[in-house]
Amino acid sequence: MRNTLLMGLSLTAASFAYGSNEELEHLIVTAPFEKTESETALPITVLQGEALRRNVANTLGETLENSPGLTNASFGPGVGQPVIRGQQGPRVKVLQNGTSAADASNVSADHAVSAEPILADSIEVIRGPATLLYGNGAIGGVVNIVDNRIPSSVPETTSFIAETRYDTASEQELVVGRIDGGFGRLAYHLDGLYRDWNDIDIPGKAIDESAVAAPGESIENTNGYVANSDGLTRSGTAGLSLVFDQGHVGLAYNRLENEYGIPPGAHSHEEGEDEEEEEEEIRLDVESDRYDLASEWRGNHRALQVLRFKLSYTDYQHQEIEGNGEIGTTFDNETWESRLESGHQLFDDWNGIVGLQWQHQDFSAVGEEAFIPQATSVNTGIFLLESLTLDLWTWEFGLRYEHSDIDPDDNLSNQNFDSFSGSLSAMWQFNPAWHMGIALSRAERAPVTEELYSNPELASPASCVIHAATQTCEIGNPNLDQETANNIDLSLHWHYDTVDGFVTVYYNDFQDFIYLGNTGLTVEELPVLVYDQQDAQFTGVEAELNWLFLQSAMGDLSLGLFGDWTQGELDNNDDVPRLPPLRIGASLDYGRGPLGGFIRFVVADDQDNPGLNETATDGYTRWDAGLDYHIDLKQHRELTLFIKGSNLSDEEIRLSTSFLRNVAPESGRSFTLGLRLSL
Repeated sequence: MRNTLLMGLSLTAASFAYGSNEELEHLIVTAPFEKTESETALPITVLQGEALRRNVANTLGETLENSPGLTNASFGPGVGQPVIRGQQGPRVKVLQNGTSAADASNVSADHAVSAEPILADSIEVIRGPATLLYGNGAIGGVVNIVDNRIPSSVPETTSFIAETRYDTASEQELVVGRIDGGFGRLAYHLDGLYRDWNDIDIPGKAIDESAVAAPGESIENTNGYVANSDGLTRSGTAGLSLVFDQGHVGLAYNRLENEYGIPPGAHSHEEGEDEEEEEEEIRLDVESDRYDLASEWRGNHRALQVLRFKLSYTDYQHQEIEGNGEIGTTFDNETWESRLESGHQLFDDWNGIVGLQWQHQDFSAVGEEAFIPQATSVNTGIFLLESLTLDLWTWEFGLRYEHSDIDPDDNLSNQNFDSFSGSLSAMWQFNPAWHMGIALSRAERAPVTEELYSNPELASPASCVIHAATQTCEIGNPNLDQETANNIDLSLHWHYDTVDGFVTVYYNDFQDFIYLGNTGLTVEELPVLVYDQQDAQFTGVEAELNWLFLQSAMGDLSLGLFGDWTQGELDNNDDVPRLPPLRIGASLDYGRGPLGGFIRFVVADDQDNPGLNETATDGYTRWDAGLDYHIDLKQHRELTLFIKGSNLSDEEIRLSTSFLRNVAPESGRSFTLGLRLSL
C-alpha cells in the first residue's frame, strides 16, 4: 500500500470550489501585507466559499482535515484540534480574527477549541512556523478563523442567513443564523448557533481489543456506538462598528456554552474500587465570554499607510464533572491580548509592518484532581516585517523579539525566557502562470505552564495526580529550555485559467524539541507521560492540483488531487509520537446551473511509526459525497438544499494523531441533510 501512496504523492488536493476563482483573489489577512496566496512564498491554505461550506464540520480539526498538511486530533466528536505538519497543542496557535482564541485547547488533548468554523467567512492557515507574526505558540503554524463580528464597512442592504442541518450518525440537530446590516455610519453583526447531538454510531466495537488489553467488567466495550460521546453547544455573538472614510472602530461580544462527554475507555476506576461498579462518565462543561475591540485607520503618508489595533479579553472556564455530579477539576483561563500594527511604504515596491503584541494570562486548575498549578504568564513581543519587489522577485524578511514570564503559585520558581526569531523568503515569478518560492525561518518557543509544572514537585509517579479526562499521569519538567526550529520550505506553484496547484517540500530541524512521551510505566494501570526534550527532525511533502477539465452544456467537471506526508524522528532514533500517516486523495466536482455535487476519497497509509510505547494504527480509505441545489428566490434571495454522505463505506477509522485512537474511532457512515436560506 505504501508504494501505491508514494506513486500518488506528487498529485494533489482538496475540494475544488467549482465555478469560482475566489480562492485565488482572497486577500490573506493573517499575513500582514494583504496579498493573495499566489503572491507570497509563505505556505498558506485558505478555505472559504463553497469549499468551506462543503467541508465545514463540528470541530476545527475535522473541517480542515481534507487539506494538504492539515489533519485532525479528535478526542471524541466534541473535540477536534487542528494538526499542522504533525504539530499540535501549544505549537499551533488558533486565532479568532487575529488574536488568540484564549481557551484551554493547547493545555490538553481533551479540551475543545472555542472558535466555531461554521460561523466563519474564511479560515486561513499558515503551514509551518509563524512565530514571527504571532509569537511563541505559532512555531508549528497558525489557524485564523475570520468572521464579520466587527464589520469594516456598512453593507448596502441587510443580509440574513439561516441554516439547519441534521446528521444521522449522531442524530445531531444544528441551527445557525446570522444578520449583517447597518444604517448611516454604523454597521452591525449578529449570529447564533445551537447544536445538540447524541452518541455517535461507529462500525464495530469502540475499544480496539487487539491494541489494548480487553476492558474489565467496569468498562463496557460498546458495539456500534461510542458511549458518552453526546453534547450540546450554544453560542451567540453581537458586534457593532463605526465606519468612517479612512477606517473603522468596533466592539463585539461572544458567549459560548459547550458541554460534551469523554468516551469511556479513556479512563477507569482507581485501584481498590468495586470492579462490578459501573465506570463513572466524565463530562466537560465549558463557559466562555469574549470581548473584542478592533480599529483600523488608513492614511496617505509613506511613514504611516495603515494603523491597526486589536484588544481582546476572554474569560474561559470549564469543569470536568464526574458521573456522580462532583466537580473533579475546574480550569480557568482569563486572558488579555492586544496587538498594534503600523504599516509603512518606504518606496513604491517596498512595504513594511512594525508591530507590538502583548498577552497577559491567568491560568488555574483547581480541585482534588488538579495537576497543574495556578500561574500567571505574560508575553510581550515586538516584530518587524518588510516586503520588497524587484522585477520578477518578491522578498519578505522580518525579525521578532519576545519576552515570556511564567509565575506559578505553590512556591514554585518562576521562569523567564527571551526568544528571538527571524525569517527570509523569496518568490520568483519566472512565468506569468508559474512561480517558485523559498522560505527560511529560525523560530524559538518558550515552554508553557503545563510542560513545566504538571504534577510539580512529584516525589514519585505513585503520588501522581491523575488527569481525570485523559486518565494519564502527566509529569512536567521545570528544567526545560526553550526550543528552536530551523525550517526551510521549497515550493512550486502554477495558476492557469482552468488548472492551479502547488508542490511543497519542507525540512524542520528542532533543537531541544519538547514532547510528551509515554514512559511505558503505569500508575494504577494508567500510563505515565513525561514532558521531555531532545533534538528532532521533521521532513515532509505537500501537494495539490485542481483542474477544471470539462466545460459543456451538460455541466462542468473539475478534478482535485492531493497528497501529504510527514516524518519526525528524535535524536535517539525514536519516532515523534502521534504523527499523521501518508495520505493521498482525489475529488470530482460537478456543476450545472443550480445543481452541484462532489465525490471524494482519501486513502491513508498505516501509521507503523507511532512513537515509543504508542500503538500503531491501520490505514483506511474514506469516501465522501454530496449534492446541493440552489433555488433562486429573486432579489438576491436564495434557498439551498443539500445532502452530504461521510465515510460512505463505513470504514473503521482510528486517527494516529488522537490520544483516543484505541478507544474511540471516528464516526461511521453518516448523512447530513441541510437547508440554507439567504435573504
